[in-house]
Amino acid sequence: MSLSFDELLHQRRKQIENELDALLIRRPGLPEELLAAMRYSLLAPGKRLRPLLVLLAHEACGSSGAPPWPAACAVEMVHVYSLIHDDLPAMDDDDLRRGQPTCHKKFSEATAILAGDALLTMAFEVLADAYPGATAAACCGDLARAAGAAGMVGGQADDLAWERSTESTHRSLADLEFLHQRKTGALIRSCLRLGAHVAYANQPTGRAPQDLLDCFDQYGRCLGLAFQITDDLLDAVGTVQSTGKAVGKDAARGKLTYPGLLGVEESRRRAELLGEEARAALKPFGQQAASLERLIDFVLTRDH
Repeated sequence: MSLSFDELLHQRRKQIENELDALLIRRPGLPEELLAAMRYSLLAPGKRLRPLLVLLAHEACGSSGAPPWPAACAVEMVHVYSLIHDDLPAMDDDDLRRGQPTCHKKFSEATAILAGDALLTMAFEVLADAYPGATAAACCGDLARAAGAAGMVGGQADDLAWERSTESTHRSLADLEFLHQRKTGALIRSCLRLGAHVAYANQPTGRAPQDLLDCFDQYGRCLGLAFQITDDLLDAVGTVQSTGKAVGKDAARGKLTYPGLLGVEESRRRAELLGEEARAALKPFGQQAASLERLIDFVLTRDH
């Protein structure tokens, strides 16, 4: 009997969390409090969307090559590092994340900063140790570009600058989507690319062909924007109980959001349109991408 999609996601999440737990262990030179802070944030309850994308992209490519688990863990480490730093008082100044106190509230600001730094660098250690040279290089390069100054970090910098700018009300939909294609979307696209590279680890190039990566880039671009729209909608109309974090903060801080720019109903329509575009990008993969297609509905209907 085949699993439902919800059952499949639950099973994959448990596997991902077991892999993460096995990586974060005591080692010489690693202070106990730093390890505790890393484990506290990395193993907190979460959707595990980004590592799931690595696994599902690997599946869409035929589940061959090398195991996808190290790449899945690496992208989750980068994602959690970004959450730890985003929550700091100098950034978004949040007290709650994934239904529990943020890392700097549980430990200290200094420990939270160092825990984020440690998770970020550990992600590349995991990739370098797990895969053949060409595949490790492709994965490290893709992930570094996605997380770096022209990707996730650049998007976060623009988000903070726009929040503090008196001209934010004049921003357009193109401005908003350029920001989120970096802040949220770059890492989502990288997850798919890593899953593909790992699937081709036993090929001479050690990396996925460009035409396949282009399809994943289009799917990831649309999925990432749709994810951000639902995130904005949850902040605008969700509850602390359902989301596990503070709500209504974006509007209070003057952030540029989809509901603020387009309104709630038009934002929902935009998310549905992006979902259709994401489905179209998967057609070359056929039935092997069925789980990625089902993930679109999961993103569009999520409540946390």
